[in-house]
Amino acid sequence: MRPAEPDLARAPAAGLARLARWFDANVLSLGRDMRLSYLPPLMVYMAAGISGLTAIVGTFFVKEYLGLSAEFLAALGFWAGLPWALKMPLGHLVDLVWRYKAWMVYLGASLIAASLLIMIGLLADPRAMATVMRAEAWYVLSSLLAPIGYVTQDVVADAMTVEAVPQRDEAGRPLDEARRRAMHTTMQTLGRVAIIGGGVLVALANVFLLRGAGTLPEAQKVAVYVLVHELALLIPVVSVAGVLFAAWLQRRARRRLRAEGLAEAEISARIDVHPQRPPVNWWVLGGGLAFALISVAVGLSDFRWSEELIFGVSMAIIVALMWRLLRELEPAARATLLGTALVVFVFRATPTAGAGQTWWMIDELGFDQQFLSVLSVIGSALTLAGLFVFRRFMAERSIYYIVGMLTVVGMLLMLPIVGMYYGLHHWTAAHTGGLVDARFIALVDTAIESPLGQIAMVPMLAWIANTAPEKLKATYFAVMASFTNLALSASQLGTKWLNQAFVVTRQVKDPVTGVVSAPADYSQLGELMLLVLLIALVAPLATIALVRLARLRSA
Repeated sequence: MRPAEPDLARAPAAGLARLARWFDANVLSLGRDMRLSYLPPLMVYMAAGISGLTAIVGTFFVKEYLGLSAEFLAALGFWAGLPWALKMPLGHLVDLVWRYKAWMVYLGASLIAASLLIMIGLLADPRAMATVMRAEAWYVLSSLLAPIGYVTQDVVADAMTVEAVPQRDEAGRPLDEARRRAMHTTMQTLGRVAIIGGGVLVALANVFLLRGAGTLPEAQKVAVYVLVHELALLIPVVSVAGVLFAAWLQRRARRRLRAEGLAEAEISARIDVHPQRPPVNWWVLGGGLAFALISVAVGLSDFRWSEELIFGVSMAIIVALMWRLLRELEPAARATLLGTALVVFVFRATPTAGAGQTWWMIDELGFDQQFLSVLSVIGSALTLAGLFVFRRFMAERSIYYIVGMLTVVGMLLMLPIVGMYYGLHHWTAAHTGGLVDARFIALVDTAIESPLGQIAMVPMLAWIANTAPEKLKATYFAVMASFTNLALSASQLGTKWLNQAFVVTRQVKDPVTGVVSAPADYSQLGELMLLVLLIALVAPLATIALVRLARLRSA
């Protein structure tokens, strides 16, 4: 009898079967879980995703036409990020005016359109715009209008995700908690997919629109920049279409239930997420109004420490309001949400090197508009894929574990960029026949880093959607979004401080006369990037250690 031999032929088939099962569980299952009711908030989220259409053009516009420093741009980033801290009072406002929340999307769409029209005017007819205000002032106004519009839309989209998840099945039976929790996780994952998917679409569009833009004559290059901003006017159209579609779905559901003979009270019980308006929380609304008024007053003043003052005031207001709302939760849930929020805050608050790093890549590494668009495509596409690949990982691991992993991996992925400042790409190109050059390193680094960016937020959002009190879902979404988005303002503030200590400048010249008014100086960029890397590693890991010592649980 011949001895049995290992059946090597079955190994590839078994591997393919495991891959097919994994693909079905992590990708196809998300498609199967998709419901028509999820589509309206996803359209509003996608509008936020396609907002990146003008990002690369904006970078080159600032570099080529405006004499703004890296420090000023970091400070502007702080002010532009501040409206996201207003998600708390805006979220409570959505809870109060739930039936009329679509009008907030219309308002946000109008502000976004106004921001884009300002940029179109600056590009198409800068002289006419300059008769009213300096180009830099117009740019600042445009940079502030857009985030106000996006945050107004986003707070409604967050509330719409709660509305999109049904409370009952087709037969009218209440869904059990486990099923609803799974649906909330799916909804939040699809929300990130919509945002990143919109980013993929516009990144692909930029590759096409910006091909050869760096070599075009000035007039043709400006025409391309104008076209990109004109196409971006589709952004408010998409978000408005989302709320109109949501209204149509509600009307259709009511007609179906009436046809089944249900009374209006029963129809409302099945469909309405907010059967009763919650009581007005004047602490939230008054605190938000005070925050907005103080921000405007200080922002218009010439006070030297205006950003620091506003950050301190806004942090105090948001923490106070957040603490009052946390009292609505059970002690265990309160401790979980607090620990999770602190870790995510510090993770998102780590500073960056600022605009100077991008300028250096453009000037010293030769990265043009189209190559930056290619990086954007790779980053967005792989981030989208990462949401599917890490879907089970996000569901099964704690926020502490996820943030710790992201911190270490993020630090490792910053090393190649820092290395290129010190000549890494010259060494690798010399030893690989020119294959592994600066662009190759940037492509690989982007490909590895990009799937990790959205992982930390999904579990926390799903936890809030499932745990927050029914009448205050939008408020709780907004509270935690305000707190974690304030971390981005802290990041911009830290970036400003670092750019004050390590001055990085690009060449500034008059676009008409060609006279150079400021030379390029990247001599301090290496030390700046090393310090950023150190902070990005130490701060989140130290926070995780401290909250664990304080016995605060993680979502």
